[in-house]
Amino acid sequence: MRQEYPRPNFVRKDWINLNGEWDFKYDDKNKKINVPFVPQSKLSGINERIKTDFVIYERKFNIPKEWNGKNIILHFGAVDYSCDVFINNNKVGSHKGGNTSFSFDITRFLEDEEQILTVEVYDPLKDDTIPRGKQFWKEESEFIWYTPSTGIWQTVWLEPIDNSNISYVHMTPDIDRGEVEIRFELDKRCKLPCEVNFSIKFNYEIVNETLLKCNQLQNKIVLDVFGNRAMEGSFHFTGRYWTPENPVLYDVEIKLSNENNIKDFVKTYFGMRKVHVENGKFYLNNLPYYNKLILDQGYWKDGLITAPTDEDYKTDIIKFKEMGFNGCRKHEKVEDPRFLYWADKLGFLVWIGMASFWSYTPEAASNFTKEWCDVIKRDYNSPSIVVWGMLNESWGVPKIYDNLHQQAFSQALYYLAKSLDQSRLVIGNDGWEQTTTDIAALHTYKHGVEQDYKQHELFSKSLKNIDEMHNIVEKLPYAKGFKYNGEPFMITEFGGISMSKDNSDDWGYTFAKSEEEFITTYSRIMESIYDSDIICGYCYTQATDIEQETNGLLDINHEFKFDPAKIKEINDKKKVNNL
Repeated sequence: MRQEYPRPNFVRKDWINLNGEWDFKYDDKNKKINVPFVPQSKLSGINERIKTDFVIYERKFNIPKEWNGKNIILHFGAVDYSCDVFINNNKVGSHKGGNTSFSFDITRFLEDEEQILTVEVYDPLKDDTIPRGKQFWKEESEFIWYTPSTGIWQTVWLEPIDNSNISYVHMTPDIDRGEVEIRFELDKRCKLPCEVNFSIKFNYEIVNETLLKCNQLQNKIVLDVFGNRAMEGSFHFTGRYWTPENPVLYDVEIKLSNENNIKDFVKTYFGMRKVHVENGKFYLNNLPYYNKLILDQGYWKDGLITAPTDEDYKTDIIKFKEMGFNGCRKHEKVEDPRFLYWADKLGFLVWIGMASFWSYTPEAASNFTKEWCDVIKRDYNSPSIVVWGMLNESWGVPKIYDNLHQQAFSQALYYLAKSLDQSRLVIGNDGWEQTTTDIAALHTYKHGVEQDYKQHELFSKSLKNIDEMHNIVEKLPYAKGFKYNGEPFMITEFGGISMSKDNSDDWGYTFAKSEEEFITTYSRIMESIYDSDIICGYCYTQATDIEQETNGLLDINHEFKFDPAKIKEINDKKKVNNL
């Protein structure tokens, strides 16, 4: 059972985990399910590819007596796709969107003794207008599509709070000024005026402690982090910048008080990190930085979209780094905040990508956009996130090349992300026809197998400059009316080399018959990419084997398929700051 604290970037002391055994109803069946694993997974205890669109969860719980007088908040990490929530047969609220967190104040629905929590879930298996990512709608998985997931797939938990509490905090670092801007919102029930105290620590030592008197619910404060010395030429703080090689974090304690009584106490963290584009290069902390990413779909054999344990997030990142990767592109899935926590702690760049829908309608676009806003709001503080990526390969917008409606949707998502967050880069439509974008992202698997030297020579030649790129793709990745304007050029999908087996249904983009042949092919492809005059980053497909798709560097159990030292030796031939 997943017992770790579910919201690591906004921690309060008191909470109760509601994961574990729940009653589960579907069709005419009544069973027990292990939350937060979906019924299609082995770890749920159901392990059935259910066909119904409607399921019901139910469990009982008690509220500790010491929580009396507090507002009781019921939190859901994520529920796929929409749900109605009831306490003691009273509806407390609804939520739509399978990727994001939500909560309800259930205080007025509680009774004196035991409480009954009911969650009615609607997840239409064949509705192609909802963000579903890689979840397949047919009875069996095939090609690049996997087992679908229904219902609760992240932690459910309770939390007591006072009327005077902090709703959210957004922290934006500025390494050039040595400061962090903190924007925060107080609960609408908060008694004003109040005092909010900020304590910032680095290596357990206080670097800034400031008290702010608040007379309104929305507030902003800018705090010095480097002691007003960031701009002095003789004083360097690069050792305090967050990077994959040096993932240093600043701990923050926030106390909200009314009349000298502490009403809320939250712990969080941030990293002093800057991302920008300059001269066609990706810059991290004012230095060119080469992105060496792995495509991570976030699937597990027994848990599907939910990691079996929190440790699995950590060990995955450690293994990726052992192979010489400095980040990942999360593909068609908004990941659990616990993954982001470990990426922040261990030093691992993350490109966040939303799960795609398939058929474009105004309602689909509206639902997608709302959920996308929730993603940015929830995950804003993670220094590991350097790129927001909304659309992938024109999924959901198949006519974007010359359809003004769909082009406008892509541009709207881009500018919406920019309006909410100026501290990160944004990709409009990763891999295919792009509109406005910060990175020119290309997908290609036309690099040839070991014996196909002609194809590989074409691949290698085509990477040398933009003018040659059309030789390996049908068209350069821009929609009609848009063109390349000097953005950093990266291949954000390629590779996909699978170890082929006789009489096997294993699937990949290209194949190798042995580890030796795989290493040779991998090295040949990487040498062409590193030799390119224009490429300043890449994302290799993919992290792990998933069901029938066996082109991972890790197997279906997330264990090494190849000697990681050999992969790392190849990846290390290009230095991250040597573009």
